[in-house]
Amino acid sequence: MATGSINVSVENIFPLIKKFLYSDHEIFLRELISNATDATLKLKHLTSIGDVKVEYGNPLIEIKVDKDKKQLHIIDQGIGMTAEEVEKYINQIAFSGAEEFLEKYKDSAKDSGIIGHFGLGFYSAFMVADKVEIITKSYKDEPAAHWICDGSPTYSIEEHDKTERGTEIILHIGEDDAEFLEDSRISELLVKYNKFMPVSIKFGTKTETLPKPEDAKEEDPAPTQEVDNIINNPNPAWTKQPADLKDEDYKGFYRELYPMQFEEPLFNIHLNVDYPFNLTGILYFPKLGQDMNIQKDRIQLYQNQVFVTDNVEGIVPEFLTMLRGVIDSPDIPLNVSRSYLQADGNVKKISSYITRKVADKLSSMFKNNREDFEQKWNDIKIVIEYGMLSEDKFFEKADKFALYPTIDGSFFTFEELQEKIKDSQTDKDGKLVLLYASNKDEQHSYISAAKDKGYEVLLLDSPIVSHLIQKMETSKENISFARVDGDHIDNLIKKDEETISKLSDEEKEALKADLEKVVPKETYTVQLEAMDSNASPFMITQPEFMRRMKEMQQTGGGGMFGMGNMPEMYNLIINTNHELIGQIAATKTDKKKERLIKQSLDLARLSQNLLKGEELTDFIKRSYDMIK
Repeated sequence: MATGSINVSVENIFPLIKKFLYSDHEIFLRELISNATDATLKLKHLTSIGDVKVEYGNPLIEIKVDKDKKQLHIIDQGIGMTAEEVEKYINQIAFSGAEEFLEKYKDSAKDSGIIGHFGLGFYSAFMVADKVEIITKSYKDEPAAHWICDGSPTYSIEEHDKTERGTEIILHIGEDDAEFLEDSRISELLVKYNKFMPVSIKFGTKTETLPKPEDAKEEDPAPTQEVDNIINNPNPAWTKQPADLKDEDYKGFYRELYPMQFEEPLFNIHLNVDYPFNLTGILYFPKLGQDMNIQKDRIQLYQNQVFVTDNVEGIVPEFLTMLRGVIDSPDIPLNVSRSYLQADGNVKKISSYITRKVADKLSSMFKNNREDFEQKWNDIKIVIEYGMLSEDKFFEKADKFALYPTIDGSFFTFEELQEKIKDSQTDKDGKLVLLYASNKDEQHSYISAAKDKGYEVLLLDSPIVSHLIQKMETSKENISFARVDGDHIDNLIKKDEETISKLSDEEKEALKADLEKVVPKETYTVQLEAMDSNASPFMITQPEFMRRMKEMQQTGGGGMFGMGNMPEMYNLIINTNHELIGQIAATKTDKKKERLIKQSLDLARLSQNLLKGEELTDFIKRSYDMIK
């Protein structure tokens, strides 16, 4: 038996490994299974090119728990190691890698947001084990080796009688980490990290029901057999070519990724690129509706089929983090801090590629089956609108397929809309005004007034619409968006013709003074307008700029305007040509005048859903009294 000392310059490196990223102790299993997978795939490669004359067969990686002995075994049938290779790879290379990594990160590891492979590899075993053994037999015709280390810098190595090719790692689990001797915990980790590893992983056995023999009676139980419990799918959909997959395969894989998700995805995008970086994956568009707060950590990041994280911020553009699916790339550096990751050139290219791929897929869906695209619009618009806001390159592409639905359920691209309304909705200053509503029911009377004029009214109801129209107004020339309840329709699209007021200037001044005695000035600004005599006598509107800023602040952004704490302010537009306004102006007694103004104001407030609580109760009671 030989003994030796690992050359360590960092003092007490084992305690450092043990406490390193305490909450991430569980990654030891992922690391050891990754090593076992590498050893198996190396053997596959060497046999495929004819370098070694051994049978590759159908190797497994097996995980065993021995609770009584407090041991966890990871067994592979891979390339194995000679005693000399153990000395080289375990005592020198692996350890110096672990040491260098810890030296670099021991002070900052907790704060740097390190993800993925920690560079610790094999030595992460000491996060959970007091003692580690390696029993390994190389594919070369040399005796097996048995390496033992008890978590100090000394180790022993001797020959072993193992005859089968491959490596067995035995972890003597420490008291603090007894959870890793529970079948349920190991099973959970295998499903989390190794569900799609490229080599089959066995964990125990399971009972399988066999078909009944033809001569069996109905009451006879079906025969059963014990079979290996393989926990992974070594050939997941994203590793295959799109041409080899049908729609049902993609849907089946979605169910595999999200077993608790009962709604089918709308469509998917298969990513497959090998230059200038390697990346494969499948992204799914789920039904999103209006929900901006949808759980974002649903895209899973893999490195060569090993799960790394479901926090893909910085790799996937933020607007696409609402999607689901898998991205697998060996080119994403995973042993560095997140800030480094976000500055990495490769990662930026990957992010741009994914953006372009999504835009191209949406564009081809729009061109190939517009009707289907329109039907899906309400479920995907939140991603597209968010992308148009946050990524200029995506905006350029999406401008051709982003849709603007109308109140009546028609859909237009911006170009089509512009063409349709340019003759009727261009104001006297040559600006094209796009009218929109955010709620069909609440803004019904304003929509009707606009449609009576022959105007087209869009239905823009997503939570980020105020941000989006701001972006449209700054990126396109001579257009503005106006919500239909932002002012009287004649003020929203000002034409050259003017309506003459039935009231003289003196009558208007007297009426305004009477109104301001009753109407609360801290909430309403009174405006007298000469409008069509059929238009409402009292109309409440909210200035477009102020309402938009408040909305933008509520969904993030716009905060610089400090609108959040401002009281709600409205315009009260009085139609001086309406018969009721003439009556109010002509009323002699102050009390009756006050009653007419109050009732009219409350009716206008009621139409805008602004009458609530005690005021609403008083209004209803007063209205009944007037009927009597």
